[in-house]
Amino acid sequence: MTVETEQPVTTAASDRAPGIAPGLMTRVTRALDSDLWWSFTRSPVTVTAGMVTLLYFLAAIFAPLITPQNPFDPGSLVYADSFTPPSWTEDGMPQYLFGTDNQGRDIFSALVYGARISLLVGFAAIIFAAVLGVALGITAGYIGGFAETLVMRTADVQLTVPGILVALMIDGVVRVNLGGEMTEGVAVLVLILAIGLSDWPQFARVTRGATLVEKNKEYVQAAHVIGIHPLLIMLRHILPNVMGPVLVLATIGLALAIIAEATLSFLGVGMPPTTPSLGTLIRIGNNFLFSGEWWITLFPCLALVVLVLSVNLLGDWLRDALNPKLR
Repeated sequence: MTVETEQPVTTAASDRAPGIAPGLMTRVTRALDSDLWWSFTRSPVTVTAGMVTLLYFLAAIFAPLITPQNPFDPGSLVYADSFTPPSWTEDGMPQYLFGTDNQGRDIFSALVYGARISLLVGFAAIIFAAVLGVALGITAGYIGGFAETLVMRTADVQLTVPGILVALMIDGVVRVNLGGEMTEGVAVLVLILAIGLSDWPQFARVTRGATLVEKNKEYVQAAHVIGIHPLLIMLRHILPNVMGPVLVLATIGLALAIIAEATLSFLGVGMPPTTPSLGTLIRIGNNFLFSGEWWITLFPCLALVVLVLSVNLLGDWLRDALNPKLR
């Protein structure tokens, strides 16, 4: 007679979700249970803005797969189809959803590729401004003295000048040194540099104020007493605790950076016409606004407005969600 004993039920690694590490599942679960996610899902406006922003990013990433034409490849353009109105109009063609411009470029394809450039410049510029501003702000707030005076007075002087004028000045200096004509890659770098250098004072002021609060707390004083290097204190202890306001400012600043890029391109000092961003497309369409080809400028304007509005709504939500006084 054999006695059957119950075997303990164990969960094999193969019974878990395939390809997902337990640590990742734990982090995802915690994120979904957080107050931030709860606040996000309870706001229909924020959810809509997030979906629209995500749609822009996905369209920009997978532009070659979803567009019927590469608007920047002269070999794919059909000049006989120039000034074709949108597909739902009487003279429209089904392959051109939003119509074509004066070069036979598909407006929808140009919008997707233009949004890719606008998002690239906006993201890179705001990251550059955030890194520079946060580094200077933490240094000024923690060290104090002459370093603080120098950084903050420089920021105050720059804030008295509109950011677009600072960006125009930087762009003009670079163009003079390069001879006026710039290739696509150089134009992108110049835009990122110009917008980033015009936006860093906001990050420096916010970070410096938060650093002045954090450096007087017990955990920072304890780290200083036990002999930790000031640079490590700023990186390990102060920086993580001042990132909340920086993230909010960066989200709102992204929309402003996209507008700044569009403004510079509209003024003719941004991206070249051969590789246009949303601002360049608006400038090109503005030449045909009163000649009957309204779609050439209308759809780029709508695309820019929807993108900036969605990012701004996300920034407003993030500001309220991270504000402890509103919890």
